[in-house]
Amino acid sequence: MLRRIKKYPVYGSPDAPGPLIAETTRSVRFEESDPLGIAWHGRYLSYFEDGRAEFGKKYGLSYLDMYKQGFLAPVAQLHVDYYQPLMMYETFTINTSLHYTDAVRLNFSYLIQNEKNEVVCSGYSVQLITTLDMKVLLARNDYLEEFWRKWRENDWV
Repeated sequence: MLRRIKKYPVYGSPDAPGPLIAETTRSVRFEESDPLGIAWHGRYLSYFEDGRAEFGKKYGLSYLDMYKQGFLAPVAQLHVDYYQPLMMYETFTINTSLHYTDAVRLNFSYLIQNEKNEVVCSGYSVQLITTLDMKVLLARNDYLEEFWRKWRENDWV
């Protein structure tokens, strides 16, 4: 089955740096599948979360890092496109990309591929940046400003 993979709009200046990308591999567990061995559609959101967690570890932007720096990143928008199912015990790869923006938010996109490198699911999320008491930030704090500086200067080691 051939389907067009949707490209999601990325907003920012034309000279913005490319996305930061993290990749993780895992398998569909027994508990994540239905009686026919098909991964339940609601699990794909957990797979996106697995991708965000791996991204956070790689780039120092985990939920614990955020909390220690006095901010949170609640999901404000989430979109999923399904192309074909994953099956129980099937190994798959989650590619998670953070797209540069001048706005005070995190724009992630996700691409899940099976063992044959076929796209099974794609999507995106938008996360706002808030204080610990959930007040939306209108400017990046020092931690995020440093993160964005390193990104602009391609200073990731």
